[in-house]
Amino acid sequence: MNSTSAPAPPAGDWEELVTTALLGTDRRTPPGYAPGQDAPVALLDAAAVETVRRRAGLTPKRAAERPEPAAPDARPALPAAAARRLAMLLTDRPGTGGGGRRGTSPDLMELLPQWLTAANARGFAAPVQALPALLDAARGRTDLRPAALEFAGPRALWLARLNPDWRFALRATPGGGTALPDLDAPDQVQLLWQEGLFAERVALLAAIRAHRPPAARELLVTTWATERAEDRLMFLDSLRMRLSAEDEPFLEQALADRSRNVRATAAELLSALPGSALAARMAVRASACVAVDRTREEPGLVVEAPHECDSGMERDGVVAKAPAGRGERSWWLGQLVEATPLGTWERRLGGRTPAEIVALPVADDWRSELHAAWCRAAVRQRNAEWAQVLLGTPSAPEAGGPGAVSLAERAKLLSTLGGGERADWVAGFIAAQGLSEAFQLLGVCAVPWAAPLGRAVVDALNIARDAGSYPWSFSGVMGLAERCLDPGEAGRLDGLLAVPDETEDAAPGAGGYWAEAFQRLVTTLRLRAAMTEELGAP
Repeated sequence: MNSTSAPAPPAGDWEELVTTALLGTDRRTPPGYAPGQDAPVALLDAAAVETVRRRAGLTPKRAAERPEPAAPDARPALPAAAARRLAMLLTDRPGTGGGGRRGTSPDLMELLPQWLTAANARGFAAPVQALPALLDAARGRTDLRPAALEFAGPRALWLARLNPDWRFALRATPGGGTALPDLDAPDQVQLLWQEGLFAERVALLAAIRAHRPPAARELLVTTWATERAEDRLMFLDSLRMRLSAEDEPFLEQALADRSRNVRATAAELLSALPGSALAARMAVRASACVAVDRTREEPGLVVEAPHECDSGMERDGVVAKAPAGRGERSWWLGQLVEATPLGTWERRLGGRTPAEIVALPVADDWRSELHAAWCRAAVRQRNAEWAQVLLGTPSAPEAGGPGAVSLAERAKLLSTLGGGERADWVAGFIAAQGLSEAFQLLGVCAVPWAAPLGRAVVDALNIARDAGSYPWSFSGVMGLAERCLDPGEAGRLDGLLAVPDETEDAAPGAGGYWAEAFQRLVTTLRLRAAMTEELGAP
């Protein structure tokens, strides 16, 4: 294009050129147009001249410094088949995750957490080309973040500093990816502890606590008096890891802290140490409230709840003000019993076993309050024997067990048991009561489900299918089965893939929907088996 065929437009005429282009040269004469010229050509010539002028007028700027290279990741690379599977899991999302008809395709995004856990167990590094999609997936789902960021490694943190959309990775990672000093270098440790950001200090304390619990506590003591209340609470919470009797003196001092939340956390930690002085004080108080009633032919328990919450009780973590709708005395009693070592009751109540104690009748309608407090104590103290007794038999209906008054409490008690005991109890519950109430209980069972539990779930789903209802009522359990059933159980499901004959009282089309749901379950189980094989042995 000949830029001399049209005079240069005046400076600042760029907006005029744009307006003329939008309206068209038939309706508006281009700036600097000379008679005899082709108007569109004149407009383009003028725009070219103005473009050169605008670019030439820019003041050169110093180029930004290149970022430092990402830290190396020394972990082994994924096998090629596993890398392809990861790409598929991150890009294909056919499942809706909700109820209704989902078809036979597996919900791949629901399998991603399990894949990440398996890859992390084997110590693989994430492929660099997968990092953006992995960070995007973790951004959308907070439940993915811990496993996704562990798998992504230091390169993900490097990327997160360059993209504001991924800054969550810096917040979610203790220390924001800052390298921790050598724990054998006290000067470096002290420097970071004294001058580091809060997240860096939390990461440092956790790292030391994991390897040298006394050293972490001693480091915390050096600055405890000058820390903010909210920071003291977070630091104190780190002592849950590898809690021991050696922590008791420090926690006893924290009972006098200015912050109520710090005092409450210190009291909770001390009550988890059955040999602590606080546990002994709570045992004395609680023992004064519960005794064997020897005035009747049949032994039972009599309860006399506290009449006041004194300053000593408050110092030991008892909250004086009861929640709305709760009686003060029962509120105080529950807190005392919850913080009392469970072994106290075996000595206090005539050497009876936990089963014998829980079976005793309780006078004056105190049974539910007392048993609920024992449930909380069993969970806090991780006492499997008491938890097993308080759970009762799986066939007992909700609120029918000796101590558990809800499925949520039963789930907490189950979490204190070993994996096999947990699976057996839930399998018995399903066999006796079906699947409608089992969802919370299944959620605390180890994955993959043990064979008895898997068979109980499949049998209950088969019974629900034969009853003629739609499978959507069991979509939650079906989704859990897809993720938790042992892949080796896929062969047992082949007989459920055919569309059954519909009975007169069956919901229209229910058989076809069930066959579709079982087909998706089988497909998902076989996909999980392939995923495991691709990753190799842990």
